[in-house]
Amino acid sequence: MLTQLLHDILKSRVYDVARETPLEVAPRLSRRLGNEILLKREDLQPVFSFKLRGAYNKIAHLTLDERARGIITASAGNHSQGVAFSAKKLGLKATIVMPCTTPHIKVDAVRAMGAEVVLVGDSFADAKAHSDTMVAETGRTFIHPFDDPLVIAGQGTIGAEILSHSQDGPTVVFVPVGGGGLIAGIAGYLRQLRPDVKVIGVEPVEADAMYQSLAAGRRVRLDHVGIFAEGVAVRQVGELTFPIVAETVDEIVRVTNDEICAAIKDVFDDTRSVMEPAGALSVAGLKSWVAREGVHDQSLIAVLSGANINFDRLRFVAERAEVGEAREALLAVTIPEHPGAFREFCAAIGHRVVTEFNYRLSGRGQARIFVGVVTDSRQDGAALAATLNASGYETVDLTDNEMAKVHVRHMVGGHAPDVRAERLYRFEFPERPGALTGFLDTLGDRWNISLFHYRNHGADFGRVLTGFEVEEADLTSFRTFLDGLGYPYTPEQDNPAYRFFLG
Repeated sequence: MLTQLLHDILKSRVYDVARETPLEVAPRLSRRLGNEILLKREDLQPVFSFKLRGAYNKIAHLTLDERARGIITASAGNHSQGVAFSAKKLGLKATIVMPCTTPHIKVDAVRAMGAEVVLVGDSFADAKAHSDTMVAETGRTFIHPFDDPLVIAGQGTIGAEILSHSQDGPTVVFVPVGGGGLIAGIAGYLRQLRPDVKVIGVEPVEADAMYQSLAAGRRVRLDHVGIFAEGVAVRQVGELTFPIVAETVDEIVRVTNDEICAAIKDVFDDTRSVMEPAGALSVAGLKSWVAREGVHDQSLIAVLSGANINFDRLRFVAERAEVGEAREALLAVTIPEHPGAFREFCAAIGHRVVTEFNYRLSGRGQARIFVGVVTDSRQDGAALAATLNASGYETVDLTDNEMAKVHVRHMVGGHAPDVRAERLYRFEFPERPGALTGFLDTLGDRWNISLFHYRNHGADFGRVLTGFEVEEADLTSFRTFLDGLGYPYTPEQDNPAYRFFLG
């Protein structure tokens, strides 16, 4: 299998359209991490993503009959642009089926290349199912985004460039993982020519199909996948890619969305280019691996896979980057309710920079505040919380509390003494036009809503915090109502952020 893959990589037809992208030193990141960090700049491709390589290689090998019938694909990410660009180059008719949640920048780019766009559903699985129906009806050739030998081989040319551009050879190469086409191609090439080079895949915690599959020894299908990094948001890895990855990849590292946001900032600081979440995934994994292993003076390569990000998502990225980089701690602190208490609290913090301070009078004995403080590291934030507790201030670290970061920091002080039997839940729904209205329509008016917080983050999912007044006797029917909504939900009744500020 690997011998055939090597042959296919060496025979790939990618350079009719793709560029041989540079391997650039990231000086700031290198100094911070104590290693030579090199960035493989696939964001510099004509479609701002590596996907052009595999898509063109597959399409260029189609027969004349297949070309005449036209092509079709399903994609929630950059593969759609690779197919559209390749079809335009070769004069073929192309249809791209995309989820309705696909960032507008990618939809508009595909249409600008002359391809027909069909928007269906909320996930890659929905788009794939619709494209399968269209293939059966039209006879068009389906161009798979990752699970095809020629697509894998096209992506594998990146591995060949990495070796030709790195004089002494890298120690470790970090590769983002979705369906597995990119890492299968790169690792399949490197394992045969430089088996001493480690290849480490990187996945988001909430889209870790390859990690779970390798752990289980078989392909695992995820029940739910987060699509903040929509370029790697797949429920199940490829049938062809999985065995290649199992044989050639050393490890899969998982990272959080906050760590991805911090990595986007890191790449920007060194290149002045803005990656999409999937594009910076490898940098997030590299940083996590270096912190865990404590390595120094090694040559580490991160593949920057793409830079197609909606501008409005930058608001969310900027907000979460500081937390992801452990440069900010979010704390719930109880202080005495008396004149001068805030000044005394600030003296206890010392010369640290306070990023936010949220408070509302809710009693005469104690005051609860939500405070953000600039920190040097996660350990520094934990040490600050310990110091405050030792100084007599009851302090709870909310830095990793999702509800606190998304909602409560923007609505502190919502204690409502007149509310009865409040039940608090956090909901998510795919963010697209009309999504919030649809959510409200689904809730209906059976239960009285006592709290409602929604904020458009320019991100993958709309997030809502909702309180309902539900008496104990109605809990059974209320839970049946929740299960029937069709939206993922998380009960937050016992969340300390709720108890401190809203309950």
